[in-house]
Parts: sequence; C-alpha cells; structure tokens
Amino acid sequence: MPRMTGGEAIVDGLIRHGIDTVFGLPGVQLYGLFDAFARNANRLRLINARHEQTTAYMALGYACATGKPAAYAVVPGPGVLNTTAALATAWGVNAPVMCITGQVPSTMIGRLRGQLHELPDQLATLRTLLKHADRIEDPTEAPTKVARAFQEMMSGRRGPVSLEMALDQLPATAEVTPQDPLPLHPNPVPDPEKIARLAKMMNEARAPMIWVGGGAQDASAEILALAEKTGAPVVSFRGGRGIVDDRHPLGLTIPAGYLLWPETDLLVAFGTRLDVPTARWGEMPAGVTIARIDIDAAERRRLQVDLGITADSADAARALTEQVLPRHDTARAARIAKAKADTAVSIQSVQPQMSYIEAIRDALPEDGILCDEMTQVGYVSWFGFPFHQPRTLVTSGFSGTLGAGFPTALGVKVAWPDRAVVAVSGDGGFLFGGSDLATAVKHGINLVTVVFNNSAYGNVMRDQKRMFDGRDSGSALTNPDFQTYAKAFGVRSWRVTDAGRLKTAVTEALAANAPCLIEVMTDISKETAPWAFIAPARG
Repeated sequence: MPRMTGGEAIVDGLIRHGIDTVFGLPGVQLYGLFDAFARNANRLRLINARHEQTTAYMALGYACATGKPAAYAVVPGPGVLNTTAALATAWGVNAPVMCITGQVPSTMIGRLRGQLHELPDQLATLRTLLKHADRIEDPTEAPTKVARAFQEMMSGRRGPVSLEMALDQLPATAEVTPQDPLPLHPNPVPDPEKIARLAKMMNEARAPMIWVGGGAQDASAEILALAEKTGAPVVSFRGGRGIVDDRHPLGLTIPAGYLLWPETDLLVAFGTRLDVPTARWGEMPAGVTIARIDIDAAERRRLQVDLGITADSADAARALTEQVLPRHDTARAARIAKAKADTAVSIQSVQPQMSYIEAIRDALPEDGILCDEMTQVGYVSWFGFPFHQPRTLVTSGFSGTLGAGFPTALGVKVAWPDRAVVAVSGDGGFLFGGSDLATAVKHGINLVTVVFNNSAYGNVMRDQKRMFDGRDSGSALTNPDFQTYAKAFGVRSWRVTDAGRLKTAVTEALAANAPCLIEVMTDISKETAPWAFIAPARG
C-alpha cells in the first residue's frame, strides 16, 4: 500500500474519478490539500479565484455545461458558507458539484472553543443543503469516502456533495489503499405496465403535449424520437432548452406551448417539476391528464399526477416510443406550426430585449453557449433565444441566483475552451463577482461578458414603482465606469447603445479570443416587462 498524506489521498481519488481541474482558494486549514495539488500539478489543474463564491460557481458552470462532475476546495466556516448560494443552485439544477473543505483540529471538532473558522456543526449544516456530506477522519478513509461521494453525486438524480477533513489530518501520512470508482446505483427500470398504460393514453389523446426539464438533458435523441412518432410538441423552459432544437417543427418555447395549452388533453413530462403549466398557466384545461417521468421516486408525492413513472428519462422515452402508434395528423401539425409562428411575432413586443437577444444569437455559433443571469435579457432568453443543442443554456433555474451568471460562465468556458461562451449579466449582478475578471486574465479564460447597464436592479425597481405608487427603495444603483473597470484588469471592452453595435461587439469579442467585456447602456423605463410570456396567469 502506498504511503500518502490525507491531501494526497483525496487528490488520488479525484484523479481516479476523472477530475482534471479543481477550482479553489487556499487557506490555513487546507494547506495539506493544496500542497497535494502542487505535487500533482502535472495531472490536475488548479484554478484559483478572488472569492470563494467564484470557485463554487465555476465548478457549477463546468458541471452544467458538460454533465460531468466538478470539484472545488475552500476553507471551512466562512469560506464554505460563502459558497452555499452556488451549492443551493447546484441542488436546484441537479448539478454534480463536489465541495472539499477543511475543519478545525481533530481534537477540537464539536467542542465550540472558538477555533479559527469554526462553525457549531458544519457537517450538519451541509447535510441540510446537499445530497451527501461526510467527514474524512484520517488518510486511510479518504479513498473510500471520496469514491462513495462520487457514487452518491452521480447516481439517480444528480446533486452536490461535500467532504471535510481536519487541518491536522490533511498533512498526516498513512498507508492508504487506493479506491477505483464504485459502480453507480442502478437506475430504476421503467414499470412495463405503466409504460403500456401511458402508450395507450398517448395513442388515444387528441392533442398530447410533451414537457421536458433539466432531468431530460441526456435524453435528447430519445425525446425527439418519441415526439416525431407521435407528432406531440415538446415544450421547454430554462433547464430543458435545447433538448429539442428550436428550429424543429415540434420544438416549442413556453409562449407557444401556452397557445396550445387550452386544447391539450394529455401532458407527458420528463425530468421536470412542471411548475409552469401547473402554477403559472392558471386553470388546467378541462379533462387534461398528466403523466410524469422522473428518476427521483420522491417526486411522486411532491406533485400528484394521474400517472407517475419512476425512471430515467431516456429509458422511459425509449420504452414508450417502442409501444406508441405512429401518428400523422396534418391538422395538428398545422396548429403547432401556427403557434410557433404566432409566438415568433408576439415576442417581438418585448423590446429592446428581443433585439439584444437576436444580436447575440446572430453572433454566436450554433454550438455556442449562453449563460443567463437574473436580468432583463436573461429572463427573455428563456423564451426568446433559440437553442439548438442540449446544455447550451446554463441557468440558475428556480434558484434565481443573482450574481451567479458571470462566475458560472467562467467555469463553462474552462470546460469548453474552444467553444464560444457568452455571459449576459445586469450591472447589479455582475458586481457580485466582477473582481474575478482577474481570474479570467490570470488563467486565460476567454469569456465574453455582456453587462446590461440600467443603473438599477431593474425588475425590482419596475415592480416597486408599479405596486407602491411610483416609489422605489434600494433598487437604484451607482456604478463604476465599466470601461475603466475592465481596463484596470487588462480586459478589452466595448460600450454600445443598440442591437446593431452589440452584434458587432460580440462578433469582435469572440474573434479576439481573450477575456472581453461589453457594456450595453439601457433604460429600465423603456424596457418591456417579459412576464406576460413567462407567467401569463400571474399578470
């Protein structure tokens, strides 16, 4: 058995599980781990950042853009707490992110003696947020506990995990037995009787609709085959965008789906919480039946539907496609085509955001990736930006994590250095982590960031003025000169005022193959609220 430090045993486990990049910010409790990173620099790339939150967001972006596990390392206590917004987002979007953190000295854990970075119970805190959290007590435990964490992270419904280790155990040495990856827990087999029942329901339905979410990202081919055989439109929102190409006759965004909703008599959902049709679209159509496929058995009690099937989306779609009857309904196809065409016209009313969306789409290659943010153009991208492939929209999902866009996009670009990646951000959200332009420059992360500057938390200001007799409170911002700000980091920048110049700037920035910032000057009073297309029943 090789003799390793605790830190080296963790690194060996990471490498055995395919991790070649770790995002991190060092500190005293992690000296033993970061020394192991240095000793393995030929096999493992370390990307350090200027804030703990950025390390976690970068890991999140890497995981979302690839579907593969990603890892980051930060000190315990305030360090790990700085990353919990990213961990909560990873939980919300089912991203396989591993947090590696330290602990106070072994003999002081749980004694509440005021050790540096001590929390009352860090492990218990993380267990409330994550799919799996554990403590490595000494180096001999590291291989097995690392392997177990990966097994839990990647099995079934994916999600974030954490491992902690005391500062004295990371540099401690012991004879260690390396552990190769453990087999993933087997996916539940689609119940044949339920699949047959659902196939019969689809065969008998007059106007079935398929809905896909983030849990179907790896089932693109199977979902498309089912849709084409049955003629059912496939509707997506945020996490499901790109599963079916928006150019396909059956690929619909939520405004188009809403036009078809009143006549829908069967809704078949894959890997989605179904929040939009069940909560944002008002009353359910008379007589509609809902069937839902999700890999997480607990989802069957979280949302009561007519038929629930616990299965992987790809497995269920494949089994279903084998049993449904082919359908060629020209009248239904014409109705779907009209909904798409009418939507393409109606969403043009959301200006100037749609003009900016079109400018970015025109400049971005087909396989380019857009990272959204809680900003006006980000909201409109959920229904107005055409996506052609899975995992080309990276989003914070229902977490709605203000400030996540730019640092998450850094991780996306690390994952795909040869693909075009554009982050859209508001002036408010960007400055949550704007200092990590330094990280982009240091590590050659050639991300194009588009900052929409309206000197406000725009949606908040609009709501406040609408709901409270024209008053706003805390939503107005005073910004730095973003051109000077970018220059201070050695980042090339543009300032534009319209969509035409934005398209030119994005094209030039992508060609520059360097970290770039584009500032778009906007006016919140002239921006059209997009919510009529996202949540029409809520007004």
